[in-house]
Amino acid sequence: MHSEARIIVDTLIVVKGAGDLATGVIHRLARAGFPVIATELAHPTVVRRTVAFAEAVTLGAITVEEVTCRLATSFAAIQTVLAEGEVPVVVDPAGSMLKQLRPTVLVEATLSKYNSGIMIEDAPVVIALGPGYEAGKDVHAVIETNRGHNLGRVYLQGSAEPNTGVPGAIGGYTIERLLRSPGAGKLYGVRQIGDLVQAYEKVALVRSAMNEEFPVKASISGILRGLVRDELDVTLGMKVGDIDPRASREHCFTISDKSRAIAGGVLEAILYFLNRG
Repeated sequence: MHSEARIIVDTLIVVKGAGDLATGVIHRLARAGFPVIATELAHPTVVRRTVAFAEAVTLGAITVEEVTCRLATSFAAIQTVLAEGEVPVVVDPAGSMLKQLRPTVLVEATLSKYNSGIMIEDAPVVIALGPGYEAGKDVHAVIETNRGHNLGRVYLQGSAEPNTGVPGAIGGYTIERLLRSPGAGKLYGVRQIGDLVQAYEKVALVRSAMNEEFPVKASISGILRGLVRDELDVTLGMKVGDIDPRASREHCFTISDKSRAIAGGVLEAILYFLNRG
């Protein structure tokens, strides 16, 4: 095996988070030949479930564009999944397994918009996605996640653009694309991901502890691109769904352009630091 290939297969990468943007990163790294492990919450809050490896926590396994992610509940299971050429996901909200896994690269991909406790000392190479981290201080590199000219850019110094609170425009719509919970309780889908919905149509409902029902209605017409899993506990104002006005059903089941751009930045940053070593 050539030395370059040896370096890749010996470079363990842990990605914290397995939502849709993290999945794009994991997918690209796995396709490039790196062994990748993902960590997630016990009850993922991911919206774009059909393209999120986080779904393996609930389903046991999920395949996104020919890459399979499988739930692993022990170190032996992690090794087995990796040996089979798949991506293990482990439930590790506190990050307690990081020290035991001792990855060469740690990617903070929860998109929390704030420092979740990751430090530059956590791995030889630490990369964070989006705002909340300073490259050269908190982490080794930061990847821009804001749509626009700098999307996917690698910062070796400084921070990503600040969070605006407004999602990027798709089909001329920004905040109108989002579905937010009108109350606290458990969410139940009325329509499914991939369905064409009309403006003001009820696509889900939230049932409170007092058995009150709050309808979740679309603000625009389009394809229901994302919706959190049934019976997830949601809070007032929480993002629970996403409508794509471009109305292409295929977009519901493939990695997004934004995710691919961010993934390219992560791969660039990893190779930059490996080549320096």
